[in-house]
Amino acid sequence: MFLLILLFVVVAVIVAVGLCGYGGRTLADHGLRRAHAAAVLRGLAALAGGGACALYAWGLLAVCGAVMTAEDGGTDSSPARSCRTAGWQERSREGVEIVDHWVTYVPLGFVCETSDGGSYDNGDVPGYVNPAVFGLALLGAGGVIGSVLVSERRWVRAGG
Repeated sequence: MFLLILLFVVVAVIVAVGLCGYGGRTLADHGLRRAHAAAVLRGLAALAGGGACALYAWGLLAVCGAVMTAEDGGTDSSPARSCRTAGWQERSREGVEIVDHWVTYVPLGFVCETSDGGSYDNGDVPGYVNPAVFGLALLGAGGVIGSVLVSERRWVRAGG
């Protein structure tokens, strides 16, 4: 799982760099004052998408650290060290043990499962990552949709 998450980090970083390059080039080529609204929206949407990918990669790195810590075998490896949050010893004395862990990709997090059927996020992913990724992705999608609508309206006005 660790290597798969690292692969996702690399892909997210490559996509972020590509989108930021495209967005920056689009805005620089047209200039903000001279550009059509569609070009500005396309450029801003690409920059927002690049930001979302970069933040997602940042969150994946936090999850990667939690997975690496959890899967580190040897002495003192049970329960997984990544799942040892505040109060885990009290719950253990009451008979509630940590039995498993997994990664959620949307929303991004490292989840620990307990013997009573419950689960909780260990909090390794910073609290701002998931809302910021969602907001930037929504902003990027809105920019793409707006760009298409503006281009379509311009095309219809031109008699196409």
